[in-house]
Amino acid sequence: MKRLSLIIVCFLLSWSACAVEVEGVQLSEKLNVGDHDLVLNGAGVRTRFVFLDMYVAALYLAEKQGSSDAILASNGEKRMALHMLSDVSSETLSKSFYRTIALNLTPAELAALDVQLKQLGVLFGMMSEATKGDVITMNYLPGRGTEINFNDVTIGVIEGAAFNSALLRVWLGIKPVQDGLKKKLLGGQ
Repeated sequence: MKRLSLIIVCFLLSWSACAVEVEGVQLSEKLNVGDHDLVLNGAGVRTRFVFLDMYVAALYLAEKQGSSDAILASNGEKRMALHMLSDVSSETLSKSFYRTIALNLTPAELAALDVQLKQLGVLFGMMSEATKGDVITMNYLPGRGTEINFNDVTIGVIEGAAFNSALLRVWLGIKPVQDGLKKKLLGGQ
């Protein structure tokens, strides 16, 4: 009996050391993307209209990084995970992403990504609606592109490192979707 209790205690201690909780969402401290292990760089809640929690965003990198410029310039594997806390239409998500990307790029940079941004809109359209409990992951895989997943099902891949950098600017750009969320994704409290 003592041995079973000890095993249970060890399991619970190891589990709590490997997970972080944000707004009731359990986030792994480490995970694998492609062939590489990534660590949780930071996580926070995207709030809209001050009172509506939309999603928990979690950024995973090869190693912890506190500089958005360094993250955006990096060509290594990355994951941005959105754990939905509210129901949001794919159209709302798509427009929000596009608007924030446009705020963070020059007109020439935006024009150069026109095909990829249209593809992102099509992929979001395939989701129809993201409801509470759904998870959207965006994995950057060098040489392949940004893999968009909805509830662990890959719905498409968008080519190019420039697209992934533009996408991450939604949260890490000079004009992010939410300043406090940017700070948390960069490991701040």
